[in-house]
Amino acid sequence: MQVRGGFRKGISPKRLNQMLKQTGISVEELDDVEEVVIRRADTELVFSEPTVTIMEAQGTRVYQISGTPEEHVRTRISDDDVKLVMEKAGCSEADARAALEEANGDLADAISKLCGE
Repeated sequence: MQVRGGFRKGISPKRLNQMLKQTGISVEELDDVEEVVIRRADTELVFSEPTVTIMEAQGTRVYQISGTPEEHVRTRISDDDVKLVMEKAGCSEADARAALEEANGDLADAISKLCGE
C-alpha cells in the first residue's frame, strides 16, 4: 500500500535498524532482565520482567524500559532509629533495620516484635 510521499505503511524492525545504523544510532535489546527498580524519595517503581532497549547515539546511551510497574511506598529509616532499636532490643544492626522496614518505620512496633511482645 502506497502512502503520499512514496513511503510504505509500516517499517520492518530489520529495516528500521539499518536506517538507524546509517544515521549513527545503534539499538540493542538487553537480554535476561528480571527486574528494574526506580527509587524515588518516597516510592519505588518495580518493573517485573520488563523489556529494556538500549539506544546509543553520539556516545550517549538511552535506556528504554517497557512494562507495567508496581508502585511501592518507600519507608525512610534513619541510622538513629536503627541504633535506638538495637539498644532497646539488644539485636544486630541488620535485625533492627529489617524490623523497622517490616514495621514501616514504627519504632515501638519494631522493638516489640524483636523482643517477642
